[in-house]
Amino acid sequence: MTAASPATRPPLSAGLGAASALSVVLIWAAWLISTRHSVGTSLTALDLSLLRYGVPALLLAPFWLRTGLWPRGTPKWTLVLMVLGSGAPFFQLVGFGMKATPASAAGVLLPGVMPLAAALIGILLLGERPDRMRKLGMLAILAGGVLLLVDNLSSGRLSWVSYTVLPAGATLWAIYTHAFRKSGLSAFEGGALICVWSTIINLALIPFLGTHLMTAPIAETGLQFITQGLLSGLLATVLYGTAVRSLGGTQAAAYTAVTPVAAAIGGALLLGEPLGVVTIVATLVTGAGVLLSTGLLSARAGR
Repeated sequence: MTAASPATRPPLSAGLGAASALSVVLIWAAWLISTRHSVGTSLTALDLSLLRYGVPALLLAPFWLRTGLWPRGTPKWTLVLMVLGSGAPFFQLVGFGMKATPASAAGVLLPGVMPLAAALIGILLLGERPDRMRKLGMLAILAGGVLLLVDNLSSGRLSWVSYTVLPAGATLWAIYTHAFRKSGLSAFEGGALICVWSTIINLALIPFLGTHLMTAPIAETGLQFITQGLLSGLLATVLYGTAVRSLGGTQAAAYTAVTPVAAAIGGALLLGEPLGVVTIVATLVTGAGVLLSTGLLSARAGR
């Protein structure tokens, strides 16, 4: 089946895009905390990935069955980049980095870096020209991330894995963001295809890596079923696709800079990770950066 081009799809409102993006922030924060919590359980990164993509692949089956695994009219390179950037390869890379990284620091190095990576790709490769307000927003997001990073550096809790693997994962997600924007797929179609291809990859890895899903305690599996499969895998994927369709790749990515703040607060409340003055200051700086990067103030200034 041929996927509709972006031009033939009805436009989505900016309000819907903003609401979708902010909802994704909360879900991603829960995902970071849940993934970090899984480090002390019997579930492996492959187990989490099976839940993360297998559950929505089943629930979204009507969409990928309708489009086919290689939708006509969709450039194959965009689908490959989408699966690479937000599918099983992305998850395995991030899962490796999360093992040695507190939720607060992971929030900085993963979703905190992603808006900057998305903006750089947009500027350097896609010819985007952000105005002064949005540039200030990017700088504020960077400053907020640096503040949180310095705070974690002083504690000596991070290794080279955290500093290299998670930013690489953030770059992959930024690539996915722009590839999805170019694909012409709807949020449901894109999410369905990413999940079904990722499930195929994960199933192929079971003979080599094994799985503990059938032997892990039900409480562990149930928690990850909800956070990985239903919230992050299904709901966040569709909501983020909606945000990208409505706001554009770079602007949708800017909202995710709030995730480090939510992850830091959640990590403090649920995992007992420290939450100090630096985190609070970084919260305010990052929030201001997101407000500027969305372009809302640019639109008002232009009136």
